[in-house]
Amino acid sequence: MLAGVSRALPALSRAMELQKRAARVGFDWPSVEPVAAKVDEELAEFRQAEDAENRAAELGDLFFSLVNLARWLGIDPESALRETNQRFERRFGTMERRAHEAGTVLEKMNLDEMDALWEQAKREEQEP
Repeated sequence: MLAGVSRALPALSRAMELQKRAARVGFDWPSVEPVAAKVDEELAEFRQAEDAENRAAELGDLFFSLVNLARWLGIDPESALRETNQRFERRFGTMERRAHEAGTVLEKMNLDEMDALWEQAKREEQEP
């Protein structure tokens, strides 16, 4: 069932396809609630990991669970992450512009100052 899933796919897309194929034979959750619970479980396991190797494995499990949640919700995880990347770039660009307008650069600001610029960029994006 899984042998034909291309290894050349981006990891999120490949995880989605692996899960879709497994679901075709009934290896799937009965509803979205246990899928969301699995995400919580994997996050807890990630937090408890004691070394870099285990953290990496648990983070992979968390990503895989998040892809499964996306599948259940009809969200393409690759597109969702791409959109988040674009939103981050826009907001970060706004932060840089605001810092420049204030006569400084981000490198000279502390985290609280940068966070205030981030929140301002978010508000500006949400305004009509």
